[in-house]
Amino acid sequence: MTTSLKRVPGWAKLVGALVLVLAVLFAGLRLAVLPGLGDLFGEETHDRSGPALLKSIQDISRYEAASGNFQVVVDLEKDAKYLPDAIRGTRTLYVGAGTVDAYVDMGALGEDDVRVNEDRTSATIELPHAALGEPALDPDRSYAVSKQRGLLDRLGDLFSDNPNDERAVQRLAAKHIGEAAQESELTKRAEENTTSMLEGLLRSLGFKEVRVTYGS
Repeated sequence: MTTSLKRVPGWAKLVGALVLVLAVLFAGLRLAVLPGLGDLFGEETHDRSGPALLKSIQDISRYEAASGNFQVVVDLEKDAKYLPDAIRGTRTLYVGAGTVDAYVDMGALGEDDVRVNEDRTSATIELPHAALGEPALDPDRSYAVSKQRGLLDRLGDLFSDNPNDERAVQRLAAKHIGEAAQESELTKRAEENTTSMLEGLLRSLGFKEVRVTYGS
């Protein structure tokens, strides 16, 4: 006697997998709201990081003369060419806050850039123009406002972490903050502060006339 087995269609397997995933999620939510079970199934955090190691030391010869605080709202959307957003696609609204420092590089000074008269009462210093440092995002003030994902993207998030989306909006936020710093008067303020610092320092050493200029 032979028994024929019917093959389960592929769509039935897919539906069964979705039902199983939804059942697990629903069970997790039920356990979370039941009194007394929150501590039993709660999440604990353990920091098992190793000690920080000093890799290198770099001498800094630049004067940090000004710092600007910036904030930008990033709206990053990624779409699939032939699929609707409800099926495949992401859109992230992210608030990025960070700082950009403006500095004057004192290490570039040469002998001809500092001129002092014979009785040491007058000094002329020629410095390079102020420059901008790299934008630094503040993780305590930067956050995602909303994240919209299509069905396939949400299913993918259940089985694997995807930090690339977070890094993408962070890079974009840093880029916009850097562009805003270039359009601001941050380098001008840095040169003004550097001039005031040098004038005060040299006058305290007995110089009566101090002239600070900025070249290329």
